[in-house]
Amino acid sequence: MLAELDSLKATALAELGRLQDAKALEDWRIRYLGRKGTVTQALRGLSALPLEERRALGVAANALKALLEEGYAQRLQALRKAELSARLRREALDLTLPGRPPALGRLHPTTQMLRQICGVFASMGFQVVEGPEVEWDYYNFEALNIPADHPARDMWDTLWIDGADPQGQRARLLRTHTSPMQIRVMEQTRPPVRVVVPGKVYRYEATDATHESMFHQVEGLAVDEGITFADLKGTLYEFAKALFGVERKVRFRCDYFPFVEPGVEMAIDCFACAGKGCRLCSGTGWIEIMGAGMVHPEVLRRVSYDPERYTGFAFGLGLERIAMLKWGIDDIRLFYANDLRFLRQF
Repeated sequence: MLAELDSLKATALAELGRLQDAKALEDWRIRYLGRKGTVTQALRGLSALPLEERRALGVAANALKALLEEGYAQRLQALRKAELSARLRREALDLTLPGRPPALGRLHPTTQMLRQICGVFASMGFQVVEGPEVEWDYYNFEALNIPADHPARDMWDTLWIDGADPQGQRARLLRTHTSPMQIRVMEQTRPPVRVVVPGKVYRYEATDATHESMFHQVEGLAVDEGITFADLKGTLYEFAKALFGVERKVRFRCDYFPFVEPGVEMAIDCFACAGKGCRLCSGTGWIEIMGAGMVHPEVLRRVSYDPERYTGFAFGLGLERIAMLKWGIDDIRLFYANDLRFLRQF
């Protein structure tokens, strides 16, 4: 029996030395040291032997098992080390290669345009302020000379929100323009007032290439003693030159807005055709960019400004429309489609 154990030891160790991968090593362990392995079976067979012979063979069999387990552990460690070395060679980094530049983020095109527009007016002394997007009917319409039964309310496709103020007299809505901040600013400030108000506005309308249910506006307001229509024209003329180029021509034509009197639309000569007429300007040679006018006296009275003493002008422009004109973008939906091919151009 001892001779058989010696032969088993020699065979097992010889096989162990030839193993080259973890799977073969596991098969070897099961064959010799598993529950039904050769060494395990030899130990179980000792119970049938006489006591003296069982003691001698038991010591030898246990020593063999311990030897094989130690050899298995050493071989497993050697194979793992060899596998790691091979993997490191396969995945080695060439430290002489140039590094990959990190991807740089960009400001969204509407944010870039907003900063440009606000920067132009800030250079002329206007303060930039912001206001709530969920607004009271009073600020969005009534205080701007648009009472509940006024037909001008049809000019805005309003998104109403359930609820009322503590007195239960005014409904809430998603603001349809940034003009409510005219009232909020004048309620808290005495003249002189000179502010621009950028922000999101909302309209209940279908989206297409030129319409979105959410877009941005920039509102402007200036109130003081002695402000005239000439101040409005001069301010907006300087804005057009700063944003679109010093060669730009500006045109003002009468228009109607309930909170200004007189009201005008402002247009610039088409920078694509130099006023000759093209698809961009619909053949007119002019591109409308904003509405404006002198603040209506009733609006001034609402905030306890004396219209006999103070006058002012206001204007409002669509941020996306300005960006579309300046950068030649033909679909407003591109701004909010999150298409990186479009956004990486700015």
